[in-house]
Amino acid sequence: MDRAHFYSAQAGRQIEAPLHSRARFAIGDVVRHRKFGFRGVVFDIDPVFANSDEWYEAIPEDLRPRREQPFYHLMAENEESSYVAYVSQENLQDDGDGGPVDHPGLGQLFEEFASGRYRLLRSLTH
Repeated sequence: MDRAHFYSAQAGRQIEAPLHSRARFAIGDVVRHRKFGFRGVVFDIDPVFANSDEWYEAIPEDLRPRREQPFYHLMAENEESSYVAYVSQENLQDDGDGGPVDHPGLGQLFEEFASGRYRLLRSLTH
């Protein structure tokens, strides 16, 4: 299979990925974590795991997702706080609530919430 390479600042190295990858979610989608229930807005997508090996190894082995799948950067929220999360595709599902996410960073990337998703700021689109 053809492979591509990209640099990941989080991992501090080149990452090898399939030339073509299929992401289930898009930037601006509101998603929910399957196991932990927190919600978030997708703001970036990696075609495969592109964080540090230390980060990956810190995940308990019985919960550790496969590396060869899309990983999503989320502006996330739970009942106590807002934060940034990095989550595998297998651990995400459509939100289902249909409401907005309460995260202080959303205004830096998104214009508005409509029809269950956020629209990227016009200045950030191609």
